[in-house]
Amino acid sequence: MITKDTLIVDAIRIKKETIPVFGAFGLGCVHCLAANTETIEQAAMTHGLDLDEFLDALNKA
Repeated sequence: MITKDTLIVDAIRIKKETIPVFGAFGLGCVHCLAANTETIEQAAMTHGLDLDEFLDALNKA
């Protein structure tokens, strides 16, 4: 399960199907160096996303 504390890079490793979800939410993080150090929560805050909605979409992918 992907949580708010999961690093972006780990979310992608856990579930490759999340890659299009990041794109759908306007995040190009999958190709960014920040993916190695930024959590899902940090990404949501930085990009003004609703964390619960984002996490739901990632986990449903």
